[in-house]
Amino acid sequence: MALSAAFACRHRPLQLPLAGNGEPWPMGTLGLVPTGEGTLDDLITRQAVKGKETAVLLRGIFKGSPCSQQNGVLRRFQVYKHCIQLVESGDLQLDIVSEIIGLLMLEARQLPGAALAELATLFVDVIKGGSLSNGKSLELFSTVLTALATSKESLVYGKGNPFVSHSLPNPLWDHQCVIHLTNMFRDIPLSAEELQFVVEKVLRMFSKLDLQEIPPLVYQLLLLSAKGSKKTVLEGIITFFNQLDKRQKEEQRIPESVDLEAATVPLDQLRHVEGTIILHIISVINLDQDLGRELIKLLKAEQQRDPGKTLCPFSVALVLSMAIKHRFEEQVFDFLKMSIVRSCKDLQFLQGSKFLQDLFPQQYDVASIILEVVENSAFGWDHVTQGLVDLGFTLMESYEPKKVLGKAAETSYGLCKMPAQQACRLGANILLETFKVHEPIRSAILEQVLNRVITKAASPINHFIDLLSNIVVSAPLVLQNSSSKVTEAFDNLSFLPLDMVQGLLKAVQPLLKVSMSVRDSLILVLRKAIFSRQLDARKAAVAGFLLLLKNFKVLGSLTFSQCSQAIGASQVQADIHACYNSAANEAFCLEILGSLRRCLSQQADVRLMLYEGFYDVLRRNSQLSNSIMETLLSQIKRYYEPEPDLLPPLKLEGCIVAQGDQIFLQEPLAHLLSCIQHCLAWYKSTMQLRHEAEEEEDEDDDYVGFQQDLEEMLESITRRMIKSELEDFELDKSADFSLSSGVGVKNNIYAILVMGVCEVLIEYNFNIGNFSKNKFEDVLGLFKCYSKLSEILKEKAGKNKSSLANKTARSFLSMSFVSTLLTALFRDSAQSHEESLAVLRSSSEFMRYAVNVALQKVQQLEETGQTDGPDGQNPEKMFQTLCKITRVLLWRYTSIPTAVEESGKKKGKSISLLCLEGLLKIFNTVQQLYKPKIPQFLRALDIANDDAEEEEDINVTEKATFQIRQFQRSLVNQLSSAGDDFNSKEALSLVTIISTLSKLLDDCHFLSFLAEDAPCCKGLLTLLFNLHVLYKSPVGLLRELAQDIHAHLGDIDQDMEVENQSHFAIVNIKTAAPTACLLVLAQADKVLEEVDWLIKKLKNHLVLDISEDSSQASSQIQSLEKAIILQLGTLLTAYHELVQTALPAGSCVDTLLRSLNKTYTILTSLIKHYLQVCRSGLGTISGRLEKLVKLSGSHLTPQCYAFITYVQNIHSESLSFAGEKKKKREDETAAIATVMAKVLRETKPIPNLIFAIEQYEKFLIHLSKKSKVNLMQYMKLSTSRDFRINASTLESALQEKNTEDAENEPDNDQVRTHKSKCQEPQKPVFQ
Repeated sequence: MALSAAFACRHRPLQLPLAGNGEPWPMGTLGLVPTGEGTLDDLITRQAVKGKETAVLLRGIFKGSPCSQQNGVLRRFQVYKHCIQLVESGDLQLDIVSEIIGLLMLEARQLPGAALAELATLFVDVIKGGSLSNGKSLELFSTVLTALATSKESLVYGKGNPFVSHSLPNPLWDHQCVIHLTNMFRDIPLSAEELQFVVEKVLRMFSKLDLQEIPPLVYQLLLLSAKGSKKTVLEGIITFFNQLDKRQKEEQRIPESVDLEAATVPLDQLRHVEGTIILHIISVINLDQDLGRELIKLLKAEQQRDPGKTLCPFSVALVLSMAIKHRFEEQVFDFLKMSIVRSCKDLQFLQGSKFLQDLFPQQYDVASIILEVVENSAFGWDHVTQGLVDLGFTLMESYEPKKVLGKAAETSYGLCKMPAQQACRLGANILLETFKVHEPIRSAILEQVLNRVITKAASPINHFIDLLSNIVVSAPLVLQNSSSKVTEAFDNLSFLPLDMVQGLLKAVQPLLKVSMSVRDSLILVLRKAIFSRQLDARKAAVAGFLLLLKNFKVLGSLTFSQCSQAIGASQVQADIHACYNSAANEAFCLEILGSLRRCLSQQADVRLMLYEGFYDVLRRNSQLSNSIMETLLSQIKRYYEPEPDLLPPLKLEGCIVAQGDQIFLQEPLAHLLSCIQHCLAWYKSTMQLRHEAEEEEDEDDDYVGFQQDLEEMLESITRRMIKSELEDFELDKSADFSLSSGVGVKNNIYAILVMGVCEVLIEYNFNIGNFSKNKFEDVLGLFKCYSKLSEILKEKAGKNKSSLANKTARSFLSMSFVSTLLTALFRDSAQSHEESLAVLRSSSEFMRYAVNVALQKVQQLEETGQTDGPDGQNPEKMFQTLCKITRVLLWRYTSIPTAVEESGKKKGKSISLLCLEGLLKIFNTVQQLYKPKIPQFLRALDIANDDAEEEEDINVTEKATFQIRQFQRSLVNQLSSAGDDFNSKEALSLVTIISTLSKLLDDCHFLSFLAEDAPCCKGLLTLLFNLHVLYKSPVGLLRELAQDIHAHLGDIDQDMEVENQSHFAIVNIKTAAPTACLLVLAQADKVLEEVDWLIKKLKNHLVLDISEDSSQASSQIQSLEKAIILQLGTLLTAYHELVQTALPAGSCVDTLLRSLNKTYTILTSLIKHYLQVCRSGLGTISGRLEKLVKLSGSHLTPQCYAFITYVQNIHSESLSFAGEKKKKREDETAAIATVMAKVLRETKPIPNLIFAIEQYEKFLIHLSKKSKVNLMQYMKLSTSRDFRINASTLESALQEKNTEDAENEPDNDQVRTHKSKCQEPQKPVFQ
């Protein structure tokens, strides 16, 4: 109001007080000033410049210039005018300026309204002229306007805001005075409209100011927001810095495209300014809690509508800084967690549909924004770091891996599929990046991670272990400052699961190199654990000791580049500061080996861990080979029969132990032999380097002695195992293998041990044989022994029907040996090897066994991320071996097709089919575990370029297409084969492989084959849908498939002949139902989910306020509406075909009814959206909607009621048939009850569907009234909804009832009750 009055006074003459006689002062008296203007001005100027008694002078002038006299008012006005110019000149000292302004503010309220208005006009001219230098005079301006608002004269000027609307916008404020003006407006009474105008004006000035001038202006604007317009202030600040960030990114992305004039500010300057403004906002929120609530409310609203507008790195950093306050902590983290999960879901939804990707080309990712905040926080944003840390741990704790058989189901090697899992991975990335960027907070993060590892031992903590490992790798020496926490974690090792112990020790291993106290604490804990009563504690001790042996190298140990447990750069950093020498390490390692020898008398699980770890220790610490080989030799001698002709060569009875009536495995003999043969092979291949370098012959003699003893022992065991019969092991066919008796358990253990020994000896003899015919004959002899036992166990397991007995034991062959064996069997064409390999190739069973073991190894790799044996935990080695196996299997399958291969009399799958299954498993495993290496994998499969050099750029699509064509030819040949030659399993595997490889394609290729086999049809249609959604929406495809299904199954009206127009040969009378029908309905449900998601987005866009972007929002709304209606319209035509199809009772009918219910629900949701549009006055209904409603009324709703009648009829026939059976056989009550329960279950969706239709029509009526468009003209009332009494039908029914048997009445009552229930929701129409 004060501003309005001031502007109005500018257009009126100065109204001075009346003279004593009631007449106005004559105009001539205006010049009768006792002191001249120049004299008075000069006097004030001189006193002010001298700084002496300026206030006294002004008080004297004011005292001698009473406001009751005209000359007094004029003199005062002249003093005010001159003082304003003097203050803004910048010539006075600040204390003098403050003194003058303070006195003028006190005297301002004495001035009459007209003088105040003229004074306000003077200030407006000064502001327009841009002559404000320090803005001190604006304090007086606010006082003048406040006094003017309360003066009686202001009532004369009326209401309105002409001062704000005309004086401020034009011309633009000078950038030097905008801060002072904003500060001034805090003290001025403003209406809501005036305040909104001022705020918008200040926000527009942001782009005109230098970046360094924005923080103080923002602070004044925030203080001004205490009066109102908080949302506008916050939204304007966030939008401004969001645009600056985007411009900065664009400039970094395309630097040459930016003009020098339009170049943005330096990045570090921008980040520092943003950090300062965040601090200003937080400080104001501390004073005004409503501002914080308004910020959260704004972000939540925009997150629903257009998250990219306000949810940006700046706003996320702002709310994270605000989360430090306990009042907002829960709200902020709930909002961010919800935003992250929703973003993950939306991205997952968009990635599966090309149709949605075209509608939303810009995918919004909250995760990348939060990681960008971490990156920005490096510019001194210390107020954000605590919020980032808390958010990271909140996300990680919100997700816990599920336990499956006591182990975590989701592990780090798998892909993140669930949104919660992706959020957990994001939390770990936030903590890791924050750890790297902010050194002061590192110890706090590390301490919290260790605390969670200790306190959450009962639940899976793989994600925290992985985070700890990554943290230590990034800065290993930071652990020194937290050694006490690490030591405390060691005290809890006995209570942690084994995989957690291994992960924790592996993570903190660099610390053991640099901290003697930590190492000593760990050794003390491990020694105690070895003698613990708990098996898990003993296993944890073995894992810890083995890890120490691998990483504390003894002087003279050979380096092994292929080590599976490489330490990496962090280990190198730790070695630099190592305070232990190699001599001390040797004593340390020998002491550990002494402790481990005690484990050889403990449980089988403890010994097994020891045998599996010795090989890696030997490779990492070659100087320990003497002690390790001595230990293994003394251990095998316990079970070795030294007599050369005594059968069997091994003492199996010592490998088991009896405790009461139970039998347990005591010695995993096969694992012991496997460890010996791997260590011996490594020794023979690598120790020659040491022998050449060393001169100590005695030690060499010891090594040769060990080698000779072990080789002779393995040779003797091989020879006698081949000679041994199953009776020598008491394992013939007559033996008891049942798991319910002690003898049966013992025989099962013996059989598994013997089979394992045979496999170990097979690998050993093959490796040392050097393609010797005699050695390969020994290999085949060992396999026959293995095969006999395997057949017996399978036969006994089939009789016992035990799930445990049916499980195939893990093979002892190593992954690398399987690769070597398959290459030799299938691809070795060397002339010198032909005779010896013919021995192995003559046995199809042996070749089938080799491929089966490869399948088992690949399966283990896919499930656990590693395999048994050497290099099983080395991802790079596993990938290389996998490539070799794939090439062999691919060559074998493509060279010898299944149709050509003769399976012989033996049972089981052919080798080609096994190769195909192996290829399918490998393709899945590579896409899951080695996704970044897919180009190298496809290049490795190129059989024609075996020795080609690595290419820099690999065309994945081209390579994948080549492989797909090979399998496609095989599939065409398979589908073209007639009768008994068709192999359903092979065709299904081929389809699945093509589907897997098709994920690597950029372009989509569609298939149309003739296949009457249901599994093949399912596979081909699934492939078709998966490819189609990557190209465009599948609604047109669904309509064509629905037409084919309708044509093959016939119409519900038997008199109606359906036109036979076949689009897909794969849909035929055998595959139309239920296979094709269910797949079509499942894909239709996915389309409905997409449409439902789009409708929600449409509603969010509708809520957007009308702004300068309203035209863009309107066009986006129209494009969304068009896409939704086109999708639903085409889908309705597909349903039009299906509801007229004579589907068989069962899953097809039930699924279709539920799908129709969902369709009408989504149609109702769309009608509600248009109802909201009409109510808000933002638009009208479109012609497309009218066509959709017309289509639903003519092509769907009447057919739905006809289909309901059809369903009820076929179920009535089922009940009648059941009733006739009951008349014939009274003992089939249970069967009849089953039929009736099935009928009731399958007709349950009918009332829900009818209710959904009526809801749709109800909202159509509302929309018709609101839009003045009669949409109900397209909807026809179906007669099946009418309740009419037909006299003739009723009379015949009563007569039939009288003739029925009395005991049939309950069944008929149930039928009538069922019918009434089905019709209950219907709206009666009496005629």
